[in-house]
Amino acid sequence: MEILITLLIVLLLVVLAATVSSLLRDGRGHTPPVESHEAWSALDLPSSNYTLRIF
Repeated sequence: MEILITLLIVLLLVVLAATVSSLLRDGRGHTPPVESHEAWSALDLPSSNYTLRIF
């Protein structure tokens, strides 16, 4: 029983270390910014709120 608990604790520590390592090496801060070159348009969206159209 002690061996099982020890293995479970070691597994949890490995999972925690892998999670922290993954978060630190994520690289989200190095992605290029999203740029839009086209004008925004609503196309065929309704002009009234959808929840108000139900009533």
